[in-house]
Amino acid sequence: MGAQRYIGVAERRARLALRQRLAGRARAGTPEEVAGSLVALHGTDPATVYLAVGARLADPARTVEETERALYEDRRLVRMHGMRHTVFVFPGDLTAVVHASTGLAVAARERASLLKHMAASGAPDAAWLKEVEDAALAALARRGQATAAELARDEPRLREQFVYAAGKSYEGVHTVSTRLLRVLGVEGKVVRGRPLGSWTSSRFRWALAPEHPELDTAGAQAELLRRWLAACGPATEADLKWWTGWRVTEVRRALAAIGAEAVSLDEGTGYVTEGDADPVAGPEEPWAALLPGLDPTAMGWQQRDWYLAPELRPRLFDGSGNVGPTVWWNGRVVGGWAQRPDGEIVWRILDMEGVGRDALAAIESEAERLSGWLGTTRITPRFRTPLEKELAAG
Repeated sequence: MGAQRYIGVAERRARLALRQRLAGRARAGTPEEVAGSLVALHGTDPATVYLAVGARLADPARTVEETERALYEDRRLVRMHGMRHTVFVFPGDLTAVVHASTGLAVAARERASLLKHMAASGAPDAAWLKEVEDAALAALARRGQATAAELARDEPRLREQFVYAAGKSYEGVHTVSTRLLRVLGVEGKVVRGRPLGSWTSSRFRWALAPEHPELDTAGAQAELLRRWLAACGPATEADLKWWTGWRVTEVRRALAAIGAEAVSLDEGTGYVTEGDADPVAGPEEPWAALLPGLDPTAMGWQQRDWYLAPELRPRLFDGSGNVGPTVWWNGRVVGGWAQRPDGEIVWRILDMEGVGRDALAAIESEAERLSGWLGTTRITPRFRTPLEKELAAG
């Protein structure tokens, strides 16, 4: 067996620029192309989906219209629970893969947790919950799309409440509809539909999930890992375990199943898909990008030193590890940005290394590009970070 090929930081950044659709000539034509290239768009903050797409489109003018079309009309993009119980937007042809590879295990834990909490508070049993579930799904089938409140008009038992963690400092009251719909989401029975309001709204309707085949878990894990490595490789076992939420034994089984090739990285052994270890040339021109909070590129790897200096993290992340809006120059994070109440896009460089006049001009051009398609829309990230709050306040 020959020595592992070394892939350095410069090449990793080149791969990121091209495969994450960030370099100018690598930008995509449609939201579907963006999602297909990235495998998954973070969907916890609804605005992230549109901002991540717009940053990667060659012509972002119709970002909102085209993304809404793909999500709610053509259904070529689906918002659903995925890895680590996080809400993502996936290409439609990946929903069965995500469900089998990650959703089933998460769903089993979520249903068991709900039943445990209900039993501890003296709430009805599993048979009662199954009756409510069946009635809610039947109501959703009749309505097409509905909010939890609308479903509760058809099935009043969804309004019932139970006490969570009684006697604890974090005790709270949960409504059956809130917890049950979340369980049904991770079980792949329902998905998020159109929001109530604009594309930035966090209040969603629910819809029945599109039908998909039931896949073998191991095969689905191999397919998901193959697609992700093609977009994000090289990556370490730690990166893969973190992104998928799988056990390390599952990661290793999937790596073996796809014939992944080991390469040498600064942080140790990494992996690429079979045949992808050859050198990759970078984009012909330097590039800048303004990416949103929770962007899939900024959140793509657990080990991030090769594109994000550790000293920048306290300003760019919140206390739970969520990244805020970031400014990129040639494959690394160099600062952050925000939108002020009057709509102005403002940004600040935190790391001036290699950032000269050309870089500043390119970053300003990206800010103008973003401002142009946002128009009168105002964006406040769901997870606010120190630098974003400071810039937004003026």
